[in-house]
Amino acid sequence: MPLTSRAGRDQDRQILRLAVPAFGALVAEPLFLLTDTVIIGHLPAPALGAVGVAATVLSVLVALCVFLAYGTTAAVARQIGAGNTRQAMRQGVDGLWLGLGVGVAIIAVVWPLTSPLVHLIGADGELARQAETYLRISLLGVPAMLLVLAGTGVLRGMQDTTTPLLVSVGSFALNALLNLLFVLGLGWGVAGSAWGTVLAQSLAAVVYLALIFGRYGAPIRPDLVGIRAAGSAGIALVIRTACLQAVLAVTAAMATRMGEEQIEAHTIAIRIWTLLAFALDAIAIAGQAVTGHTLGAGDVAETRRATRRMVQWGVGSGVLLGLLVMVARPFVPGVFDAGPAVTGQLLDLLWVMAILQPIAGVVFVLDGVLIGAGDQRYLAWAGVWTTLAYLPAALAVALLGGGLTALWLALGVWMTARLVTLGQRAYGSAWLVIGA
Repeated sequence: MPLTSRAGRDQDRQILRLAVPAFGALVAEPLFLLTDTVIIGHLPAPALGAVGVAATVLSVLVALCVFLAYGTTAAVARQIGAGNTRQAMRQGVDGLWLGLGVGVAIIAVVWPLTSPLVHLIGADGELARQAETYLRISLLGVPAMLLVLAGTGVLRGMQDTTTPLLVSVGSFALNALLNLLFVLGLGWGVAGSAWGTVLAQSLAAVVYLALIFGRYGAPIRPDLVGIRAAGSAGIALVIRTACLQAVLAVTAAMATRMGEEQIEAHTIAIRIWTLLAFALDAIAIAGQAVTGHTLGAGDVAETRRATRRMVQWGVGSGVLLGLLVMVARPFVPGVFDAGPAVTGQLLDLLWVMAILQPIAGVVFVLDGVLIGAGDQRYLAWAGVWTTLAYLPAALAVALLGGGLTALWLALGVWMTARLVTLGQRAYGSAWLVIGA
C-alpha cells in the first residue's frame, strides 16, 4: 500500500500503533488455551472432553458479552475525542458496573442450569459430571471476565492497546502456571484447571480496576442512567453477535451431518479461519478507537480519510493472508495429521478460504468502524438480514446434496452480504454523527 502523503503516513502509524498490540492480545488467548489443553490432556479420560463440553457453554457467554469491550471502546473514544476526559471515565465506569451486573446475573441464571446444559450438548455419565464441575467453578470467574472485557474497552477507547496486551499475556501465563500447579502438582483434576482460570481472571480484573480508578482517577459511584444507556447499546451488539454465532452454529451442524471426514475438515478449517480473523480483527479494533475519537472531535473529513485508509489496510491484509493460505495449503493437512479423506476435503476448503480473505478484510474493518461510530442499531439489523441471506444458501446445499465445499461457498454468500450491507452504510453519511 503506497504511502502517498504525510497524512497517510501518520494514519498508517496510528493504525499500526493500535492494531499490532491488539493482534498480540488476540493471539495470546488461543496460545495459552492450547497450553491448558496440553496440561488437561495429561489427565485420564474423559477430562479433556469434559472441559470441551463446558467450554462450549462458556464460549457462547463470552461471545454474547463481547459488547462490553466494543461498546465501551466506542463510548470512551468519542468522549476522549471531544476533550471530555472525565466523562470518558464516567462512561468507562458505567461499562464496568454493567459488566459486573451482567456477570452476577449470569451466575444466578446459568448455575442451576449447568446440568441440563451439559446434557443438552450430549454429555452423560462421568463426562457430564466432570463438565458440570468445571462449568460451575468457571461461572464464579464470569464477573471478573466481564470486568476485564469492559476494562479492555476503556483503555482501547483511550487509544491504549499496549496495556491490554501486557495484562492479557500476564494473566494467561499465570493461568498456565496455576493449571500446572493445581492440575498436575496438587492433583485437583478439571476442578484445578477451572480454579486456575478463575484466579487468573480475577487478578486481571483487579489490575484493570487499579488502572482505571487509581491511575486515571475515575469515579467509583455507579450512574444508573449511564448503565441503562450502555445496556441499551449493548443489546444491539448482542443481536449482531448472536447472528454471527447462529451462522457458525448452523454451518457446524450441517458439516457434522455430512460425515466424520467432513466435520474433521471443517473443524480444522474453522481453526485456521479464526486465526486469520485475529489479524483482521486487530485492524477492526483500531477502527473502533480511531472512529470514535475523530467523530467525538467533530472531524468528519478525518473520519472519512481514516476509514478509507483502514479499508486499504483491510484489503491489503486480506490479499496477503489469502496468498499465505495458498502457499501453506499443501502443508496444512500434514500439520494436523489429517487422513487422506480429510485432506481432500480440507484442500478444497482452503481455496475458498483464501478467496474470501480480501472480502473478510473489508468486512472486519467496516464492522469496527461502525461500532466505533456507535452505529450498533444498524449493525443489529444488518446481522439479521445477512443471516437471512445465508440460510437459503445453506438450505440449498442441504436440499441439493451439496458437499462441504458448497457449504463454505454458502459462507461466502454470507460474507458478501455483510460486505454489501456494511459497505452501503459506510458509503452514506447517516453514521457520521459528531460530538460527545
